[in-house]
Amino acid sequence: MEIRDFRIVDVNVDEPTSQRTLSAYDTTMRTYSIHTPDSAPEGSKETLRHVQATLGGVPNLAAAMAESPSLLRAFFAVREIYAQGTLSAGDIQVLSLANAFENDCDWCVAFHTLMAQKSGVSEATIDALRAGRLPTEARARALSEFTRSLIQHRGAVPPAALEAFHKAGFTPAQVLEVILGVAFSVMANYAHHVVHAPLDDMLSAQAWSRPGGGEKR
Repeated sequence: MEIRDFRIVDVNVDEPTSQRTLSAYDTTMRTYSIHTPDSAPEGSKETLRHVQATLGGVPNLAAAMAESPSLLRAFFAVREIYAQGTLSAGDIQVLSLANAFENDCDWCVAFHTLMAQKSGVSEATIDALRAGRLPTEARARALSEFTRSLIQHRGAVPPAALEAFHKAGFTPAQVLEVILGVAFSVMANYAHHVVHAPLDDMLSAQAWSRPGGGEKR
């Protein structure tokens, strides 16, 4: 038996791979546990305990990501490094909200809405980012426009976008910090699309769905 695309498949090892067929179990999809520090795999326990002590609880997405100790440890290691850069806590939340919108991560938009509020980001900027609009505040506008360009162009940003970001007062090093932010966001955004973490009760007031209910472009 092997796991293929999160489906359980019975395999006859004597049969050529090209002739193997899915068993009656082929529609059984793997689900992900919302772990606690006690139930998590051994390699995730220490990280979850640290998260619990730091945040006062374990967010559901982190609890589901704990299924992979490697992902969980990498995510929080990058989070710590990211926070030590030159971008402010508010800048990071602006970037995280813009990235979550672009990657259509409803849980992440809700979480970063709360974190943005706690970091002092204005409600007008938060509302714009949740709606997929560019904020009117110059710094938030430049950050969100540049990170969206990175995602939409898969890193190959047009020279004009790079020039505009520099003209807004950002340094070459901060260009690379925004790329770090995209990498940080991708781990959470993509993980949520796989694990489908339920929205935490503490995020109910920040719940989000794509404006108009449409598909991501």
